Parts: sequence; C-alpha cells; structure tokens
Amino acid sequence: MARENPYRPFTPDPEQEALFPAVSGDAINGLGETEPRPARMVYWAPNPDDIPHGKLQRWFYTRDPDDPHIGRARAERARILAAPVSPLAEMRAKRSPEAWTAAFLAMAGAGDFEMAGVAEMRPDYLTEGATTPESRVLMIGVAHDFDEISAAPETRAGAEVVRQYGRAGAAAKSVASWLREQGWEARPVTGPMTGELLLIPPAIDCGFGQLGKHGSIISAEYGASFRLAAVLTDAPFAPTPARDPGVDEFCLNCRICEDACPPEALSPEKRLVRGVEKWYVEFDRCLPYFNEHQGCAICIAVCPWSRPGVGLNLAEKLARRRSRAAAPEIS
Repeated sequence: MARENPYRPFTPDPEQEALFPAVSGDAINGLGETEPRPARMVYWAPNPDDIPHGKLQRWFYTRDPDDPHIGRARAERARILAAPVSPLAEMRAKRSPEAWTAAFLAMAGAGDFEMAGVAEMRPDYLTEGATTPESRVLMIGVAHDFDEISAAPETRAGAEVVRQYGRAGAAAKSVASWLREQGWEARPVTGPMTGELLLIPPAIDCGFGQLGKHGSIISAEYGASFRLAAVLTDAPFAPTPARDPGVDEFCLNCRICEDACPPEALSPEKRLVRGVEKWYVEFDRCLPYFNEHQGCAICIAVCPWSRPGVGLNLAEKLARRRSRAAAPEIS
C-alpha cells in the first residue's frame, strides 16, 4: 500500500502550465522508442531559447527570488563560474595512464570533492549532433549535507543543491587548472547546464554507482545525495571500472521514492527509452513540481541509500545475498 503523501494531490501553477510547448518532454527523451538513438537536450540548455521547454527553464528562475538561502547560493555559484582556469603551460608533463589516474583519485581525498573516476569518451555521452575532441571524461562528485537536503521540498534544500553545484564547479575548475598547469588541455563542465555532455552515463561507467528508480545515480557511499561535474581532457588517464552495489535489485522491491513523489512521476518498473529498458522519471509530470519547488529533491532525500552510513551496509548485504544465490547447491 502506498504511503500517505502530504504533497498530493499536486496542481501545477496555471502560469507555468501555459508555458508548456506542444511537444512532450518525454517524447524528446525518447520514452517508448524501440530503437537506440542519441539523447536530445530537453532541459538546462546553456541558451534556453535553443530548446522547446526554454520558457519553462526561464520561469524556474522567477521562483523565490528573494529567498535568502537561494540568493546567497546563486551568488556564490555565479562567482565560482566566473573565475578563470589556469593558463596552458608550454611543456606537457608525462605520466603513465595509471599514474595520472592515481593522482586524480588522490585529489578526491583532499576535501574539495568526495568522488572521482575516469571514463573513456564515448559518442553516447554526448547529445545528438555534438562532437568533442577530448578522449577522457574525469568525473567529480560532491556530497550534499544530508540535514539540508532532507528539508526538501523547502527552499533550503534547493539552496543546498545550488551550493553543491557551485562546489562541483569549483572542483572541476581546480582539476582543469591542475592539468593545464602541466601542459594538457582541459575543459571543466559544470551542472546543471552542461551543454552537450551527459554526466550520468560516464559517472556510471567510471564506478560512481548505478541508476536508481528516481533517475539519479545511487552510490554505496553517498546514496543519491550528491552532484556531478566533469573535466574533459586528452591527458592519457586510465579508466576506472564500473561498480555494481546492487541498486537494481533493491529498487525493484522498494517504493519509497515512488510513494514520496508529489506529481507521481516515478514508475514501479523500468521503461523503454531509446531502445533501452531503464528507470525513467516522467518529465512532463516531474517538471511542474520541480520548477515550483526549487528542484524538489524529495526523491533524493528519502532514498534509503542516501542516509549517512546506510548505503555501504546495504551494498554488503546485497552482495552476500547475490553470493548465496550464485553458490552451487550441495546435495
């Protein structure tokens, strides 16, 4: 039985509803399509005029403009994004691929960011029609303050998301500057307006975790309570391996985020999206509530994996269960 939800029923603001384009965001995302194809930009465009839902993206920024939490977080993020990266040195430093990756992973333990991984660039990391010269994607993850994100859908949770996007941006610029000071071209990519690069696929491939029912990555260490940034480079980093903490198995039998979602945008089973069965958040249902509540984040906050100290224990328990299921029976 579904849990009681204090945010249902949700009725979207008519002013926002009037801005929706004729084309469905779910259609842009490829919901129900049987053939693989590149993703198309549906939201968070660097230039909102480039996408059908651009008026809604602009409307998002009209919400809670005087809230002190939001205002301070946006101002700090703007300052970070405006800061330059280091100039490119003339001489290229030389390291083995493994040494480059080890140096990058060590940076994650210094406090500027919590998660790091490396993926080799693939065409499906880019939106339709996009190309990039870089061969490596350095992924960065920064964890939310759990007490702050747990306030969702209050504006202080939205401010926490903005703060962590700013922190992720600062980390990406720091890593890009480190590479450029050693003679390697490097380009920081910060969320949420990442342009042509999709952040979730390379984050999964480099070992951050697996896609959860709520459409966010779940890691064993931080659950879904973190934000992403990336650095694109040609420096010869060794890729880091993907990890399976057991998220798929868990999400099949868990309804917590599904029941908590005010607009009922989460499905009990996977959906076909551009030829692939995957967890999918219905864009046309999610966006109105998301826009009216500074990004919402309820599903991230209630996810059992997100509670500090829980995820690693869950992953160990699920690993033991899989091991028992795979063991041969003794007659």
